Amino acid sequence: MPAATVRRLLARGMVAGLIAGLLAFAVAYLVGEGPVSDSIALEHSASAPAAHHDHDHGTAEAAAPDQNGGDEEDLVSRTLQSTAGLATGVLVYGVALGGIGSLAFCFALGRIGRLSPRATAALVAAGAFTTVYLVPFLKYPATPPAVGNPDTVGQRTTLFFLMIALSVLLGVAAVIVGRRLAPRLGTWNATVAAGACYVAVMAVLFAVLPDNGDAVKESFPSALLWDFRLASIGIQAALWTAFGLLFGALAQRLLVPPTAAAATTEPVPATAA
Repeated sequence: MPAATVRRLLARGMVAGLIAGLLAFAVAYLVGEGPVSDSIALEHSASAPAAHHDHDHGTAEAAAPDQNGGDEEDLVSRTLQSTAGLATGVLVYGVALGGIGSLAFCFALGRIGRLSPRATAALVAAGAFTTVYLVPFLKYPATPPAVGNPDTVGQRTTLFFLMIALSVLLGVAAVIVGRRLAPRLGTWNATVAAGACYVAVMAVLFAVLPDNGDAVKESFPSALLWDFRLASIGIQAALWTAFGLLFGALAQRLLVPPTAAAATTEPVPATAA
């Protein structure tokens, strides 16, 4: 593929990622902020009695005044975090996702079968959502803020990114295996065999890698945890789905001009006898 075409696809991928990020922000604000706010409020209510108990017994920590001359406050307000902060993070993530996804599309186009650019973009988005988010999520699901043990945050983050790297590498390996098996087994059988190998290896990794046993406290409400994790999946699904559809349409228009598409779809008139 020419470098000029790759640059144009990269630009379109970033635009598609930006628009997909706007949709993901709307979903995150409408669906995800409720469980996050409830989790933070629950954590504050749980820590308030302990602080009041220490104050009644006159501990040194409770008696010591705050250096700022009052109660300690967050540097960034919760309102700003849930609006401008959330929008900035999701949009930057969407643009980065769009750039990386467009480059993956350039690599995959023509290498995973005779698919149109729109179908290739949809397949790349679905594969990326599965390998980058869904499979690692099944092993290390998302947890609300201020819930888990802060001493194990670094370990849990390392394990999660390790699972992402392994899932992506094994997903790419499955695609390569499927392509090599296709001439002998056929496209469908080769795809099923490669997918089964991916699932089998990931199942072994699920059993070998350690769990996040202290990621969530036992006293945390299970219904609230379920709502948070369901919202997390919904945000990612909206982001990847919107990117796949938008970028697929833009790539189809760039790589298959309307005149060429019309020429291939219009029937050829029959010649006179």
